[in-house]
Amino acid sequence: MVEHKSCELSVVIPVYGGELVLQELVKQLDDVFQVAEKIQSNYEVIFVCDQSPDNSWEVISKISKDRPQVSGMLLRVNAGQHNAIMAGLSKARGKIIVTMDDDLQHSPGDIPKLLQAIYSGYDLAFARFKNRNHPLWKRAGSWLNNYVASYLIKKPKDLYLSPFRAFRSEVCSDLLLYRGPYVYIDGLLLGVTSKITSVDVDHHNRYAGYSEYGFVKSLSLWLKMAINFSIAPLRLTSLLGFLFSAIGIFFAILFVIQKLIIDKMPDGWSSIMVALLITGGVQLMALGMIGEYLGRVLLTINSKPQYVVGETVGFR
Repeated sequence: MVEHKSCELSVVIPVYGGELVLQELVKQLDDVFQVAEKIQSNYEVIFVCDQSPDNSWEVISKISKDRPQVSGMLLRVNAGQHNAIMAGLSKARGKIIVTMDDDLQHSPGDIPKLLQAIYSGYDLAFARFKNRNHPLWKRAGSWLNNYVASYLIKKPKDLYLSPFRAFRSEVCSDLLLYRGPYVYIDGLLLGVTSKITSVDVDHHNRYAGYSEYGFVKSLSLWLKMAINFSIAPLRLTSLLGFLFSAIGIFFAILFVIQKLIIDKMPDGWSSIMVALLITGGVQLMALGMIGEYLGRVLLTINSKPQYVVGETVGFR
């Protein structure tokens, strides 16, 4: 990120399957900024096309030729939403940076509310949706993610994490110091500032198309939070190991006493087998967790890139 900023605001938008939305999104952004006192034409929009399967990159290239405030990056391989955002942040020149989705469920009209929070002294402002136009499973997953984040990454319980956020350029500079391949933006943000607030906004219906962010991607994001920014899973497996070891020792002593007193092996071998299977399952789970940590450490040491940029357009 360059030291001398040349615009008031940078809007970084990861794009995947946004071909039908991008023109309208840019129009709404421009309409909002033209009447914003501190912004008007002093802004930039950075689209990061994350190997979208449609014609999103062609649309971005066309928009960039028509609008000098719009630039774009095409990643060579699909990197994921948070890695794509990091790619955009590396080019952002604004004093304030806003990140948002490309489907207009995050309304450009709400950006001034986030900016007002930053101007009032906060380093970081999250949009908190008063209503959520998502399927039930996704709303439940979002609630679980926020709940677990309170313990894993010490998120304040009254703070709602969302991909619609605004933060200062100084915060962005600190974010870009992270070079690991497994990016979780919210975890990084919570690690560099405590001056954080939430702003209530509406959550809108998709302008067109359907969400590509399914259960597998949501699970992958949760694993990034759980494993990359916390050792709680390792501690949990250790506690389970101690618990089952204690249970095993208890039953071992019990069986020895029964053998000495009754002089015959007790019945109930099925229960012993169940106990062995449960214990074996816990051990395998612990090994799998440790293996996941070691695998990520290996990829980080081998300098797996966060993203790979193939083409750019509109950067000046």
